[in-house]
Amino acid sequence: MIKCYATTLFILLFFQQNLAQIKIKDSSQWNNLPDLTVVGRNSKSDYQQMPEIVGTNIYAGKKNALIVLDNVQGNVVNNTMRQVLAKVPGIHIWESDPSGIQIGIATRGLSPNRSWEFNVRQNGYDIAADPFGYPEAYYNPPLQAVQRIEIVRGQGALQYGPQFGGLINYIIKNGSEINKAFEFETQQSTGSFGLRNNFTAIGGKKGNINYYGFFDQRDGDGWRENSNYFTKAGFGTITYQLNKAFSISFELMHSRIRSQQPGGLTDQQISNDARQSLRPRNWLDVTWTTPALILNYQINNNTRWNTKLYGTIGDRNSVGFLLPINIKDSINQTTLQYNNRLVNIDRYRNAGLESRIITNYQLGKFNNTISAGLRLYTGSTSRLADGKGNTNSDYDISIDGIFQRDIKFTSNNIAGFIENIFRINDRFYIIPGIRYEWLEGAAAGRNGIINGSPITLQNITRSRYFLLSGIGSEFHITAQTELYANISQAYRPIQFANLQAPPTTDIVDPNLKDAKGFNFDFGYRGKIRNFFQFDMSVFYLQYNNRIGTITTSDNNRLVTNVGASNSKGFESYVEFNPIRAFTNSEQLDCILFSSFAYTDAKYSSNFLNANTKGKRVENAPSEIFRGGISFGVKQLLLSIQLSKVSASYSDANNTIKPSSNGNIGLIPAYTVTDLFGSYKFSKSIQIKTGVNNVFNAIYFTRRSGGYPGPGALPADGQNYFLTIGVKL
Repeated sequence: MIKCYATTLFILLFFQQNLAQIKIKDSSQWNNLPDLTVVGRNSKSDYQQMPEIVGTNIYAGKKNALIVLDNVQGNVVNNTMRQVLAKVPGIHIWESDPSGIQIGIATRGLSPNRSWEFNVRQNGYDIAADPFGYPEAYYNPPLQAVQRIEIVRGQGALQYGPQFGGLINYIIKNGSEINKAFEFETQQSTGSFGLRNNFTAIGGKKGNINYYGFFDQRDGDGWRENSNYFTKAGFGTITYQLNKAFSISFELMHSRIRSQQPGGLTDQQISNDARQSLRPRNWLDVTWTTPALILNYQINNNTRWNTKLYGTIGDRNSVGFLLPINIKDSINQTTLQYNNRLVNIDRYRNAGLESRIITNYQLGKFNNTISAGLRLYTGSTSRLADGKGNTNSDYDISIDGIFQRDIKFTSNNIAGFIENIFRINDRFYIIPGIRYEWLEGAAAGRNGIINGSPITLQNITRSRYFLLSGIGSEFHITAQTELYANISQAYRPIQFANLQAPPTTDIVDPNLKDAKGFNFDFGYRGKIRNFFQFDMSVFYLQYNNRIGTITTSDNNRLVTNVGASNSKGFESYVEFNPIRAFTNSEQLDCILFSSFAYTDAKYSSNFLNANTKGKRVENAPSEIFRGGISFGVKQLLLSIQLSKVSASYSDANNTIKPSSNGNIGLIPAYTVTDLFGSYKFSKSIQIKTGVNNVFNAIYFTRRSGGYPGPGALPADGQNYFLTIGVKL
């Protein structure tokens, strides 16, 4: 292992030190955008394409999208992602948590479970529980504090990591736009079902120092019974510009979330009353802290270096009665108390370093850009599971005795990548890239107690490496339109859960393999003058060695690779402004948009007894459409949006008839309509309001076999919000 570390470090440090020595040709067109530059500032649209280069990152040739939060026509207060990401085609969203606390998104037939098929980042660094062994995003930043959201599909795996879904990066405001010593902003919101939100921020610039900080607090009762929640988040960042070329930033985010989990329902119970809850004693509590130190050095006009040193200190606690929903959580007639609840506790302690350099150079007649980076990561997860909780109803994680399982997981990772833009001419670019990944995962501890005797989990260590490659291209048909294509390999590591199968019921295949595959994109995108923009593409995603559980001939449950799947389809986004197209009016504005994706996701092969070949992949609706219109008169803006999602299956066997406990069965199609309005009284004062789910559609987007269900989990019905914002 030490030899592997040393070799990789030497190679990548060599690249970082020598890239800048390649013959440089000064060209202003190659200047790189800083990491926190506002993109799309002069556009009223919330959807933009990423520039070819931002900071030390290359986005040329990649399927990507940039969402500018200041321009989003939707409910940002409640993290309503179907509105925030409405213009990104194909984003499938789980809508089952109060006030958008747990954001679950996916694309192209992948699972939306806490966005774990995406590489989830904040300001360019990881914020998931463990990007390799447990990539669930329990923490997401409050969107009122987010400047923009970057989404990269496919070839993004070469720069950011192995996830098939790509990258989602939340860029937090840092005060870089503020040109005075002190600025104050506050947004006060209220809404249905006891919604109260306070977002307050300060920032400024004095000499060589700029700073920014915010505090956000949100609480409410939730649309369903037993869904009370609160969130508190604080963030501070300070940047010191040592000189024109070098800056150092320190930032710290701290978040606390507690939510009551109303549990799942059967289909019949949803039909009778979707707001009901049969689980008053289930709770989730998450505390998350993410410190980061960021260095930026503009070596010369063509070369830029960035290094991030970051950490994650996360605690995830849950307590509840988690038996199927058709088993009542009621008073035990013998003890005259509720039955004991189950307590689970996770502790995440991670640290990482990512260093990147990008430079422009001339090789022969070609004007090129090369980017290279190094990543070092170590993570530790301590998991205490299946503790015998008390019989109370409030949040209380005390237990009687010891936890049945006490396991420690560790992850170690070294990665490096090199990617290059070869500009064949002014119109045609080729962008090849390669990424090396070394990964080690380990698990050890107590995996259960049988008849009073502990079952020891043997020290499991899996070490392996991957070499991923990809190539992209762009052909500029006009100055503002282009064809793009890319193909890139990806993998998904074996998860912690696959290393700790319950010893009395499950067996882990000793030959279990990491999932591997690739993404392919081909599309046409761009703008026509200032009134029309579009992105239309086809895609193909191959996902091999999918991991699942099957029943063997001797009635054991075997965790193994169950087969392969592929997803193919079409994604399109079109936005049209008829006012700009046909008039010169500066008083009126109108934006019409359509976002549509068709996904054909099926299992293409199966292993052993897994009878999945030809079946549709679970949680993969074939059609997702979102469209809307925004109309503005001077400072008044009104918007209406429609979201329509087709039916999907909740299991790989494509079960249609719902089970008696609601855990499996068809997830029906649904249509939701949202309204939004805003009015600017001045540059300092603005009011926003909206109605989510105007027609009170009753629907659900997921079924759960365990936490936080089990059962079908209804989405919120009709609700409204009102925000008053002041900036001084």
